Amino acid sequence: KVRNHSFYPLTFLRLSVVSPAERIRFILGEEDDGPPPPQLFTELDELLAVDGHEMEWKETARWIKFEEKVEKGGERWSKPHVATLSLHSLMELKRCIEKGTIMLDLEASSLQQVVEIITDNQIETGQLNRDLREKVMYTLLRKHRHQTKKSNLRSLADIGKSVSSASRLFSNQENGSPTTAHRNFTSNSLNDFSDKPEKDQLRNKFMKKLPRDAEASNVLVGEVDFLETSFVAFVRLQQAVMLGALTEVPVPTRFLFVLLGPKGKAKSYREIGRAIATLMSDEVFHDIAYKAKDRQDLLAGIEEFLEEVIVLPPGEWDPNIRIEPPKTLPSPDKRKNMYAGLEAPQMNGDAPHDDGGGGGHQVGEELQRTKRFCGGLVLDIKRKLPFFASDFYDALHIQSLSAILFIYLGTVTNAITFGGLLGDATENMQGVLESFLGTALTGAVFCLLAGQPLTILSSTGPVLVFERLLFNFSKDNDFNYLEFRLWIGLWSAFLCLVLVATDASFLVQYFTRFTEEGFSALISFIFIYDAFKKMIKLAHHDPINSDYDPNLITQYDCRCLPGTIRTVFTNVPVNATWASLTRQQCVTYGGELVGEACGYVPDIALMSLILFFGTYICSMALKKFKTSRFFPTKVRKLISDFAIILTILLFCGVDALVGVETPKLIVPSEFKPTSPLRGWFVPPFGGNPWWVYLAALLPALLVTILIFMDQQITAVIVNRKEHKLKKGAGYHLDLFWVAILMIVCSFMGLPWYVAATVISIAHIDSLKMETETSAPGEQPKFLGVREQRVTGIFVFLLTGLSVFMAPILKFIPMPVLYGVFLYMGVASLNGVQFMDRLMLLLMPAKHQPDLIYLRHVPQRRIHLFTFLQVVCLALLWILKSTVAAIIFPVMILALVAVRKAMDYVFSQHDLGYLDDVIPEKDKKKKEDEKKKKHKKKGSIDSEMEFSEYPYHDNVPSIKISMETMEHEPMLGNKSEDTCSKRHF
Repeated sequence: KVRNHSFYPLTFLRLSVVSPAERIRFILGEEDDGPPPPQLFTELDELLAVDGHEMEWKETARWIKFEEKVEKGGERWSKPHVATLSLHSLMELKRCIEKGTIMLDLEASSLQQVVEIITDNQIETGQLNRDLREKVMYTLLRKHRHQTKKSNLRSLADIGKSVSSASRLFSNQENGSPTTAHRNFTSNSLNDFSDKPEKDQLRNKFMKKLPRDAEASNVLVGEVDFLETSFVAFVRLQQAVMLGALTEVPVPTRFLFVLLGPKGKAKSYREIGRAIATLMSDEVFHDIAYKAKDRQDLLAGIEEFLEEVIVLPPGEWDPNIRIEPPKTLPSPDKRKNMYAGLEAPQMNGDAPHDDGGGGGHQVGEELQRTKRFCGGLVLDIKRKLPFFASDFYDALHIQSLSAILFIYLGTVTNAITFGGLLGDATENMQGVLESFLGTALTGAVFCLLAGQPLTILSSTGPVLVFERLLFNFSKDNDFNYLEFRLWIGLWSAFLCLVLVATDASFLVQYFTRFTEEGFSALISFIFIYDAFKKMIKLAHHDPINSDYDPNLITQYDCRCLPGTIRTVFTNVPVNATWASLTRQQCVTYGGELVGEACGYVPDIALMSLILFFGTYICSMALKKFKTSRFFPTKVRKLISDFAIILTILLFCGVDALVGVETPKLIVPSEFKPTSPLRGWFVPPFGGNPWWVYLAALLPALLVTILIFMDQQITAVIVNRKEHKLKKGAGYHLDLFWVAILMIVCSFMGLPWYVAATVISIAHIDSLKMETETSAPGEQPKFLGVREQRVTGIFVFLLTGLSVFMAPILKFIPMPVLYGVFLYMGVASLNGVQFMDRLMLLLMPAKHQPDLIYLRHVPQRRIHLFTFLQVVCLALLWILKSTVAAIIFPVMILALVAVRKAMDYVFSQHDLGYLDDVIPEKDKKKKEDEKKKKHKKKGSIDSEMEFSEYPYHDNVPSIKISMETMEHEPMLGNKSEDTCSKRHF
């Protein structure tokens, strides 16, 4: 291949016969084992007169990703904006590179040395008169004034003592020895330029925007009165060198572009400087500049940039308008891949789209069937064991604390709610305390030893329905409920272990986005529905008096009258009348409360609604605070990380300040079983007939399906590739520990636990990491999730200790926690493609966002796909709301069959964008691509598939053997037909 360095006979391809596109392919396709080129900070300095009499280099613009200009007032930087260039400046830049001095991998350690080398080179090539050498060096070594500096009149006055202006100094050589004068000029200039970074550079806070390995690219442009032709040089140093005060920030310089020209073209020089600076901030040209071997490589890079440039008509657009940086930038990989001989961008089933909300779970070795006993489990352990230590020290970050507090409050609320419902369903055979203990025990062990510690275990709705039906069945048939439940749990755990041993988790690869999003959306809607349901129930308990009439205020009272039924306490206390008794005393002594206001508590429902919606709105606002314009970046990030905790504290304070008796969080204060009829250990024998132990296998099958589906679908959602998890998944290991913990919970009479979708997604969202150094105007990039075990372990330890924290937790209003539930339900729907497609149904076409699947799939097909998903979701909702909810897991399994049937309704092209491609289809597509590549191997243009025509399979090309090319080098002199380019 052309990229093979050891293939020396192909080096002559770098002659003019190679087109710019082929040259770029050669450059970007070179195999390089070293690190990628570092981030560049580019600074544009112009030669300007300071205070009208002294020439200095003044910083006027800078680039990392976007351009920032020094405003005309000279006191502040402009907002970052997309650099807009004139086509003329790019063409002029190309001419400068064609004719100027190009020095690549120059060895130099100081700016003076660099200036001397390029000046001498210009003299040797006849581009510069030898008499002008000292003048050029004097000019290039003038002092650099950066935007961080304030005006310093004393230093300017000192400079003025030796020279008042560059042109006047150059004219003084007529009165003395030219050589002596030139040496004085150079020495004076060197005294102005500092070889070491100055204090302003070292204190510059802009360094926070740059990564540690960043390098600098300096652009110097200006007009002088002693040159008749332009002095142009492009230099790349072999090693980045700190060139003193040359750059605004103390980073080493790698590139230097110099343009000095005759008077009268300052604006043109500035635009050329902006053009090269913008090119250096472009990721493709940036890589070319680092890898270029000669002038032609740089020119090829400019040609590639020009091919991508879009020209705007001058009469229809104002060039003074500054274009705001986009929220999402197109990936440069598409441009690079076209030239590097890599695969073209693929559809959703193969790779995620940047703007389509795509992605899916990767069918890697975690989901491959080993066909060995416990083969998948062994691989999971081997995969996760090297990361076990890092799972603890990776949690050493303030973000982990916010995640612990947030998930803890969600878990406690869920445990109390589920425990209360379970107590009602089982007559307190399992209650709130059992829910707390089970949550703490199973969650802590799972997070410590499981394959994916980011998953949070909790009880689910289908489990609750099963427990209710099982209790009623046991009660009707005089079975011992806890013993019967124990054997169901043992059989179900055994079946789960069989699934682990046989690598049954490989079936997870058939859970495509259609199944995942249907399941996660359903659970999110349940969270949202339950939050509102609890608030409505609270409002019914303490209603708002909607019939209040201010005119009848004199009639609104509540009186205590003697009861009609004689009680033990017939006499009121001494010195008291029935009318003077309190409400509680009236009830105690057998009185009756009579009046309009007796059953009315005026403010509880209203205050609860304020706390509920206030918590939700404030949580959403503070979570998005990191993208606001207020406060420094670190403060915004800290507020965003602790958004939920700050909101809870705020509204707890509001509740305490107002003083209304809203319902509060109540946790058990004693560590003992809820029911006095049971203990902490369930004996396996003696309570039921022997055949019940075998009959328990039938309901255990249903429980196994429930556990497997709930656990693995949530695991798939957690392990989606858009979360960028780096430590791998552990589907088999997760299911193994769920089965072991199920055995423990069955013997202790505790609820069964599986992965909770919404809380797990909230856990991941609270641990997302972004780049700490982002260029001005650039949105922080998502790096991944802080993968560790500490947050989960601490969450469940705190849940177990909540029994002892009852005096503190009793101050938290329940409406605040319901607001947190609503937030978690809504937040877990963010980024779900199903919700995006659902909103498309309500949008006119002209207002629809630019989503990738809208470009490639007809809108009616998108709406049909969404409609089918809505129908499935509605059926699942109806099912879970009835007694038939026990077969809910089976119906989720049916979603896989529905998705399989969609292959006959939708094309694979459409499904590739709307959903993940089912594995067999995926494999076939990849095999077909491999066959195509294999056929093309051996020819010199085997890698040219995406060179000029990246989206066409059959590109006309001319295949020339190596012998022909070696014997006929004159091919390089023949003109090329631009309509059918030859590929080498």
